[in-house]
Amino acid sequence: MAITWDDFEKVELCSGTIVKAESFPEARKPAYKLWVDLGETLGIKKSSAQITTLYSLEELIGKQVLCVTNFPPRQVGSFMSEVLVTGFVMEGGDVVLAVPDKKVENGVRLA
Repeated sequence: MAITWDDFEKVELCSGTIVKAESFPEARKPAYKLWVDLGETLGIKKSSAQITTLYSLEELIGKQVLCVTNFPPRQVGSFMSEVLVTGFVMEGGDVVLAVPDKKVENGVRLA
């Protein structure tokens, strides 16, 4: 299905840096709780991410990621997820994070 440029512009994809990560044992599927700094305008937002197979909590701190910032918040168990951290779902279901290949400012929108 083709989309228009207007459709693409509706999705706010912004850069952010993970500043805090915790285990999320209450989640139905293995996940982490993430706090992502999305810059001055958006601030720090929370996200639940099913990335436990390929990433440790320690290696996530300081990692830049690409987030969808204009989805409505979603309750995931006891945690309110405010943004979607994006990634590529591999054949076995593991997720590889979508990341900038060079450091960019937090909150910069993908064009």
